[in-house]
Amino acid sequence: MTDDSVANGPARTVYAHRQAVHAAQQQRLADRSRTIAYLRVATFLGGAALLVGAVTAAHPRSEWLSAAGAMLLLVFGALVTYHAGVERRERRHEALRRINEIALAKLARDWARVPVSPATAPPSHAYAEDLDLFGRASLFALLWSGGTEMGRTRLADWVLQPAAPEQVRARQGAIDEMAPLIDLRQEVLAAAHVGALESHQATRFVEWAEERPWLSVCPVAVWAIRGLTAAILSLIVLQVAGVVHEMFWILPAAVAFIVSNLLAAKVEHVFDRAFAQHAVFRHYAKLFRLVSSVPFGSPLLRDLQAALVTDHHTADRQMARLHHLMELADLRRSALVHLPVQILTLWDFHVVLLVERWQCRAGRAVRRWFDTLATFEALAALAALRFDNPSWAFAQVAAEAGEDVLDATQLGHPLLAPGVRVDNDVRIGPPGTFLLVTGSNMSGKSTLLRAVGVNVVLAQAGAPVCAARMRLPPVRLYTSIRVQDSLEQGVSFFMAAVKRLKQVVEAAGQGPPMLLYLLDEVLQGTNTAERQIAVRSILRHLLQRPAIGAVTTHDLMLAATPDLAAAVQAVHFTEHLEPSGAGASMTFDYRLRPGLATSHNALKLMEMMGLAVDDPDPGARS
Repeated sequence: MTDDSVANGPARTVYAHRQAVHAAQQQRLADRSRTIAYLRVATFLGGAALLVGAVTAAHPRSEWLSAAGAMLLLVFGALVTYHAGVERRERRHEALRRINEIALAKLARDWARVPVSPATAPPSHAYAEDLDLFGRASLFALLWSGGTEMGRTRLADWVLQPAAPEQVRARQGAIDEMAPLIDLRQEVLAAAHVGALESHQATRFVEWAEERPWLSVCPVAVWAIRGLTAAILSLIVLQVAGVVHEMFWILPAAVAFIVSNLLAAKVEHVFDRAFAQHAVFRHYAKLFRLVSSVPFGSPLLRDLQAALVTDHHTADRQMARLHHLMELADLRRSALVHLPVQILTLWDFHVVLLVERWQCRAGRAVRRWFDTLATFEALAALAALRFDNPSWAFAQVAAEAGEDVLDATQLGHPLLAPGVRVDNDVRIGPPGTFLLVTGSNMSGKSTLLRAVGVNVVLAQAGAPVCAARMRLPPVRLYTSIRVQDSLEQGVSFFMAAVKRLKQVVEAAGQGPPMLLYLLDEVLQGTNTAERQIAVRSILRHLLQRPAIGAVTTHDLMLAATPDLAAAVQAVHFTEHLEPSGAGASMTFDYRLRPGLATSHNALKLMEMMGLAVDDPDPGARS
């Protein structure tokens, strides 16, 4: 695999350029917005002053003052509309600037500048805590740059649950096609950044969309509303035309007023459910339009686009239609205008009928549309990983029976910066064998297990892996690397380790697919004799099951145990001691070597840290 510091150089250049362009555009629009704000104040105050002057002053040309005042107020209204558009564009460029800043931070693995997602794993998940899937400096922080909560949840599900081989291949094709489409991916991110429903709001909206309508299912009520509106307006027209001279329209208007008050709470409930968040549907219309805008070749992406069309109604047009209906419903926010319009036209009821017509036509498809968008966002996040790391490979997840070995070339830990990471060739399997990793403290044993685990997670999500080549069978991953005690639950470190090992042992008999176990310093903290007996017993059990795995240990005698020796595939890390001033310095190259480790460094590290070591039997250290 090529050096990623070179391989992701083009991505760094692209992100830096885009960040600078969007920052400049944001600043330009911010300046324009400030100018428009001043003009809005000036035109409003000027127009109002001229109108007041025309009314109060005995001026022979007061009609000119009125016209000028009205003109300024019209200009004010136009500025309000224009200002809203400028602010939308400013927010878009701000979002795109931020997206590219985060992308640059991810390339450098500058975790302090990468946002922490609130996504979490379920308690006692088989590997999430050990492999740093969530939180700061995590796999999810590397993958997710923001978007809708549904997209975030979908991506979290993918890293927590392995996909079937055919799903993996479908995702790989889609990710590979989307990787160079940086404009599309970032515009989707920006639209979601600027406006998207919160999870509970999305749930309420989907539930409302699938509900039975309230008003339109009652034909008598519908015709009564239409008839009452027609009566009021017809009587007003007749009076204005001079056909009738009495205000007959007052009687039906009074009925309209009473009905509006009696049903106001019900109408407001419908609007509250349908329009969960102000102006959000404009952004969803854009999101769906972006997803539908590219002629994809990947079968998965074409299927996603097809899912956004229902009975010749496209998701983007339907969401834009709902946005326009929301604007009609927003008349109720202006009390001075809404009250007379409602009394004379029963405005809210007509809007409810339009909304329920939309609900009947498109409501049943909303859940599928949102689900499609969530899948697209998850694919886009993995496509960004592909774009950022062009030297990473797609893993071959074998579907054929008999594949039982994980084999990777130049495999590294994806969360380490390119200049820090060291890649190694790793082979684990077949069943009946295990990889025994030995080496001194801090030499890289735990990092190797995590590198294997995180790349398996990426592989079975369909994402590129941090390796030049990787092939593996479908596996159920279980780990015991970072064991923690719990004061709250009254669980000691030893008991926590035992519980974790019990999970691994029980999982070994639950296949297919086969188990992949990664065990780091099993049962450390208990006495040596009992630990050796326990570890050997656990390994004997795992070796008799359809399972492959890797185990780190300081117990070199494990490889000499008669019934385990034939199953051991031994590799090791080592350290290098170099003269330095009055003493020596210790360095690690993190290169995996065949065979068992031949050195130890615990006492040497203590001495280097200034802790005196009183060894009554120095010969035992040789």
